[in-house]
Order: sequence, then C-alpha cells, then structure tokens
Amino acid sequence: MAEVLFYHLTESTLEKALPTLLEKSIGRGWRAVVQTGSEERRDALDQHLWLYRDDSFLPHGADHEPHAAEQPVILTAGPVNPNGALIRFLVDGASPPPLDGYERAVFLFDGNDEGQIEAARGHWKALKGDGHSVTYWQQTPEGRWEQKA
Repeated sequence: MAEVLFYHLTESTLEKALPTLLEKSIGRGWRAVVQTGSEERRDALDQHLWLYRDDSFLPHGADHEPHAAEQPVILTAGPVNPNGALIRFLVDGASPPPLDGYERAVFLFDGNDEGQIEAARGHWKALKGDGHSVTYWQQTPEGRWEQKA
C-alpha cells in the first residue's frame, strides 16, 4: 500500500509549493510523476518549472515528449507513469490511477477552490477505505507543512 499525503494549500499557490516538493523527491533519489487535471494545465506547469527560480534547475519533461522514460519528473494529464516513478503528485483535483507500485502519493489541493476540496475529501475516503495510510497536512502562515490528521 502507498503512503498517501494530502497537502492543503492555504498560504501559497501550487506553483510555489510544487517545485520544492519535487526537488525534495529528486534529492531522495525518487522519480516523480505529476498528474494534472488537463493537458493545458500540464503544459502551463511545464513552462513554470523551467522558469520558477533563476538559481535552480528542475529537470523534467511531459509525457508526450521524446525520452519521457529518462526524465526524473514527468508531467501528465493521464494515468501513465513512463519514468517508473515511485511518487505520484496529483493536482487540480486529478483522479488517481491505481496506486500499486507507488511508495507515496501526494494530493495538493487549493484551499480556495471548493471543487478541489470536495475532490480531496472523496479521494481521502476512498483511499482510506482501500487500506492506504493517509495523512492530512496544512500550511502554516509561514508556508511550512503541519500534520493535522
């Protein structure tokens, strides 16, 4: 069973929080896949990850690009895992594929978007019911993560 973490964005945007979490994953030697709610969102995050910080480089690609299997981070709008990632990030209320084969799944959801909050609640109930270990994390005013459940 995968360890499943729900990250409730209350103090920052996905664009600010996601790169740091991806950098930490790569630092642990994990490959990651990020599943978005649409191809347009996938492409926007792809552009953002190239430019988010002047002093950093986050190697990544999108699932439709050549050599996707070789990338440490893949962005997708679907259930694929072309790089054999051990951690899956789900954003924008994306529905997870079966989590068999993943060590960890991370749901990031916007606390200002009722649709994303409801989707996260539904995923929590379903995954907990399936026997996954689930935890809930909320941002502090300083932008750090604090476990709430």
